[in-house]
Amino acid sequence: MKNTLTYRGYIARIEFDPDDNILVGRVLDIDDIISFHGESVATFTAAFHEAIDDYVVACGKLEQSPEKPASGRLMLRVSPIVHAAALKAAAHTGQSLN
Repeated sequence: MKNTLTYRGYIARIEFDPDDNILVGRVLDIDDIISFHGESVATFTAAFHEAIDDYVVACGKLEQSPEKPASGRLMLRVSPIVHAAALKAAAHTGQSLN
């Protein structure tokens, strides 16, 4: 079972609150706090979309760029000597740099 939703590049975690009988969500991997809830999957999903859309609009009004979650992919440039040494070390252990 998947417990996340994605919208406009943002990922939200889904949790069930048994006390209030609702689904509760929070956007992951950004410092800004964006949370929302819904009584059904449909209302939860709509609330998530509305929360993200409102966040982007609010950032625009504040003349700030909305924070985007990191993808985990990193492009990095190093000297050819360091690159060659890393390739050799990886090959020596039977692994890849990818």
